[in-house]
Amino acid sequence: MRAALVTLALVAATPLFAQSTPQLPGARDASRITGGTYTVDPGHTLVEWSVNHFGFTPYFGLFGEATGTLTLDPKNPGAAKVDITIPVAKVTTASAGLTDHLLRAGKDGGKPDFFGPSPADARFVSTSVTVDGDEAKIAGNLTLNGVTRPVTLEAELFGAGANPMSKKETVGFTADATIKRSEFGILTAIPVVSDEVELDIVAAFEK
Repeated sequence: MRAALVTLALVAATPLFAQSTPQLPGARDASRITGGTYTVDPGHTLVEWSVNHFGFTPYFGLFGEATGTLTLDPKNPGAAKVDITIPVAKVTTASAGLTDHLLRAGKDGGKPDFFGPSPADARFVSTSVTVDGDEAKIAGNLTLNGVTRPVTLEAELFGAGANPMSKKETVGFTADATIKRSEFGILTAIPVVSDEVELDIVAAFEK
């Protein structure tokens, strides 16, 4: 009898719990996208890079404070264009020593091991977009360390809607890619620190 009463109480309370659950402003729903030109939300756009460190662990860091634009047409999603600039000089890791190593000058006037103290911004400019539902392959040119190479991002819509804080229409995506740093002239410690660099991206755009 007691178990039955507890069950009835839980059933009766279910609508109350459901009513108290807030609805998220963003949803994975492409019909919410009105289209046009959006600008990067720099505070919520991150590029995580990860390398294999000596075969012991993956090690990752972040690029943030990106700028750029995204142009969308819901009636023609394949015509989308993205142009994003990433300030390499603002790279961050969990180790102050490693961050300094990434940005320090070369010894005795030599070439820096990685980016150097005044690295140029990285930039990705799309050349084509192939859409399949909420997913897309974004082909483009990545300029990094003064070298431009083709890179393809595997992207996916994460959410769209009105941001209650900024009152702006917002769309968000996740994306990933793998590049070889040697192709961009960054050769230090290969192969004990992997040539392949995995990129995991979260990007928010506002209109």
